[in-house]
Amino acid sequence: MDASPEAQPVERPRNAAATRSRLLEAAAELFAERGYERTTVRAIAERAGANQALLFRYFGSKHGLLTEVVAQGGLEQLHATAPEDLFETALRSMLTRSAPGADRSLEVYLRSVGRGDEATATLRELGGEYRKALAGLTSAQDGALRADLAMAWLLGIGLMRTVSAREPLASADPERVCRLVMTTLERFWTLPAPPRPPDADDGPDGQAPPR
Repeated sequence: MDASPEAQPVERPRNAAATRSRLLEAAAELFAERGYERTTVRAIAERAGANQALLFRYFGSKHGLLTEVVAQGGLEQLHATAPEDLFETALRSMLTRSAPGADRSLEVYLRSVGRGDEATATLRELGGEYRKALAGLTSAQDGALRADLAMAWLLGIGLMRTVSAREPLASADPERVCRLVMTTLERFWTLPAPPRPPDADDGPDGQAPPR
């Protein structure tokens, strides 16, 4: 007798971990290529060679899958990387996204955040964690601003290379890009903050509030 449409597929325990891993990998790839909103559960399951019902069993929802992709990719890398190495590690992952094991969470961020979908809060948390770690690299009063500028540069490189495919950056050698960027960034964290007018009041990040 055929199984009813509501029946859940039974998977042997020894295969469950492998299927779960394939679903995570497929989701990370598709979220990075298409963005969260344009990626369907069906597409993830098809790329992973798994049944959609298994995706819901393991992750609960597409958003639950995104949360784990971000946790195992960006947040795991962030927590395992020394703050002083974080920017370069993230940059290299973005430049060599086709390499096995490359973290693609920042590409997911680029294609998905700020579009009003359910992924936004999860991805903003990722961006906030990166900014917090980078801000700790300087003792300057404007550390939060510097962290935002560093993130803007990192994401801008990703936007031009992976989303817009703008030449010559799109096909530039990753080592050359890293060397140019990191050489410029070396002084960024220690450069003295420019003097501010004596009547400027401090804002929440040590910046003068907007007039």
